[in-house]
Amino acid sequence: MKSLRLILGNAHYFGPSWVFASINILFGTWAIYIPEVKESLGIDKSQLGGAIFFLSLGVFVIFPFASSIVNRVGVGKATFYGVLLSCATAMLPLLAPSYYGLMGALFLFGATNGLTDIAMNTLVTEIEKKNQVKFMAASHGFFSLGGVLAGLGSFLIGPLGNPVLHMGLAVALVLGVNVVFYKHYWREIAAPVVKEPFSFHLFRPLLLLGLISFIAMGSEGAIVDWSGLYLKEISLAPEALWGAGFLGFQITMTLGRFLGDGISERLGSVKMITVGAGLALLGYGAVLLEGPFWAIGGFALCGLGFSVMIPEIFRIGGNVQGVDSSQGIAFIAGTGYAGFLCAPPILGFLADTASLKLSFVTLLCCALFILGVTLVLKRKGSRR
Repeated sequence: MKSLRLILGNAHYFGPSWVFASINILFGTWAIYIPEVKESLGIDKSQLGGAIFFLSLGVFVIFPFASSIVNRVGVGKATFYGVLLSCATAMLPLLAPSYYGLMGALFLFGATNGLTDIAMNTLVTEIEKKNQVKFMAASHGFFSLGGVLAGLGSFLIGPLGNPVLHMGLAVALVLGVNVVFYKHYWREIAAPVVKEPFSFHLFRPLLLLGLISFIAMGSEGAIVDWSGLYLKEISLAPEALWGAGFLGFQITMTLGRFLGDGISERLGSVKMITVGAGLALLGYGAVLLEGPFWAIGGFALCGLGFSVMIPEIFRIGGNVQGVDSSQGIAFIAGTGYAGFLCAPPILGFLADTASLKLSFVTLLCCALFILGVTLVLKRKGSRR
């Protein structure tokens, strides 16, 4: 909790961390309306997966350019501009008049979120280097906190009865806090790096991290996108509980990330990821029992497991010798969002052709694969 106290006690650290929360407040608010958007546009699960594919595609398309944008504009300025663009595009999916309009809206929302994602992770990496502190995991904890706030906002669905108004309130919250705190990171720029000529050997340390990121981020996105439908259609949960799986996932994700920096110092990243994969396996096992409360508890356990994976991977990726921090982070994030890109259409196809439950069996197998990879690393004595 040392890093959390650092963030809460100093505006210079709180400002960047709130950007993490901001992105997930906007994304999470969209996510809780996925079942309603599906019904209002009259689309099936496979079509919904295709539309969500365009959100991930937008993220993925911006990544090759994000590093150059961040370095040219300045990491602090790029982060704040990214927040403004994300707020501007967050309203579009809920205003989409058609299936194709939804695709275009999600593409723009994804692209602006992708730029902000690279900028904010680079910003935290640079501040960590400059000030010799660690708050990356806790910053990702704020990302999860944003999801918790969005999940709590699901209880406004009934009283408000208006998705656009609901998103407008989320945008107002995000903008209000960022306008107060952006000046504390606005002038930050990335430290110059002595670059080496490109070689496979230079990027080899990032490849395995990228593979884990591919699976972990794809799995996280799948839970966010499909947990509500799983509770509705497989667990037969009442409407009031449709958002509870997402909320439980985000609460435990937040807790794990706030505790992660301190635990990582004792265990090391490989062991952290091994434990996380084991918890995710147990969580998926509970989800597959189908009962509403088993499923909600399972999603929460998955959140605790996945909470420790991505922050450590980003931290390592931003500190590879001879590689710009923004380039290392963009590589890790790019492979992660490639998983995010592939998961929705694959799971939508499986849900339509077989069952939504089979989609979650597939996710369990993915967690088992991550566990196998980390066990191999442990046998080789790897420790980051």
